[in-house]
Amino acid sequence: MTRATPVTGHEVAAGINRVEGHLLAQAELREAREGGEAFARRMPWLTTAQHEEVARLHAEERVGLSREALRTVTDHCVALRAEYTARYTRLRHRLLCLGVASLVTSATLCTTTWVLTR
Repeated sequence: MTRATPVTGHEVAAGINRVEGHLLAQAELREAREGGEAFARRMPWLTTAQHEEVARLHAEERVGLSREALRTVTDHCVALRAEYTARYTRLRHRLLCLGVASLVTSATLCTTTWVLTR
């Protein structure tokens, strides 16, 4: 009997994110179609083919706008991640420099004290 490779927390979170994204996309598609149908129903003079075409075009437009908004949010998140990563790197560098300076100062004080007390 072989054991399956353990699943990491990161893999579980990524899987949940994929499922959630799929469900959100399906909900958006459903709402877009329903919105298109509602929009086309406001024009009772349309033929069946025209009604279907108007509903389809309205839904496509809404999905396109949703994609554009999602792309904008994604781009903003990527930019923020880069900005915060750069800030964290600078902060880590400053902290390292401060630690080294403190260590050198402590060593100098200890050496000076040792030399003066001899």
